[in-house]
Amino acid sequence: MDQFNSKNYPIYANFLNKLAKDLTTFYYSKLNRTFKVSNKLKGKGYDPVTTSDKAFEKFIRSKIKSKFPNHQVIGEEFGHKKSESDYTWVIDPIDGTRSFVIGNPTWSNLISLNYKGNPILGLANFPVLKKYYINHSDKVAYVVENGRRRKISVNKKVTFKDVKVSAAFHGWLSLDKQKKIPQILKLMQFPCSDALSYSHLAEGKVDIVIQCSNKIWDIHPIIPIVKAAGGYLSTWNNSEAVNAGNILVSSNKIVHNKFLKLLKPVSNDP
Repeated sequence: MDQFNSKNYPIYANFLNKLAKDLTTFYYSKLNRTFKVSNKLKGKGYDPVTTSDKAFEKFIRSKIKSKFPNHQVIGEEFGHKKSESDYTWVIDPIDGTRSFVIGNPTWSNLISLNYKGNPILGLANFPVLKKYYINHSDKVAYVVENGRRRKISVNKKVTFKDVKVSAAFHGWLSLDKQKKIPQILKLMQFPCSDALSYSHLAEGKVDIVIQCSNKIWDIHPIIPIVKAAGGYLSTWNNSEAVNAGNILVSSNKIVHNKFLKLLKPVSNDP
């Protein structure tokens, strides 16, 4: 399989940098107002979607179509636009819709560019927090906050005894199953806020993030950012994070392997 030509990184990184700014402008000019909420699960649980989710995705798709009309697009709200292109954009228009609904500012717009199924560039844009995370290559990642760009990296030197853990299981992993991983429960000392927690790991603020039932649009945009910042990602049963599902993200390989062992009693749970 031929590899992505690294000389093309600037083309797509520049597009995503501009798109991050456009998304924030779009939010404050068009969407920072009353919205409607519906439940995708219709009484069989709670999975909210808002009119803003759909508006964001339409906006993102229009920007991609204008610049890269032949590329494929997969979005949470409007499905898969197929083509013969090796490039696919994966979109979560609002990651953290529950937070969005109640006015919690930690929600984000997530976008990845995949080449032959492999995420090569990612964007996590936080309009209310006025910052976004992005990688410019497979070795360089940034946070851009209030217009100022800063290179980020994970806390590579952290040891198990000093590790800062951000995790969330409620609603996905039953209490009986959580009892199988008591050491992890004791270590869960920091809040978990969807893509913001992954982004915090990429800049060294936390060292472990554990989340359940990620879809491809939840994790694909995060993969290239975390990898470029020096981190490690996998599923709980140590398959590639690109497969999505239950996800473990770590700041170095040693602590990653340690937490894989701690997660083993529940590693095959959905």
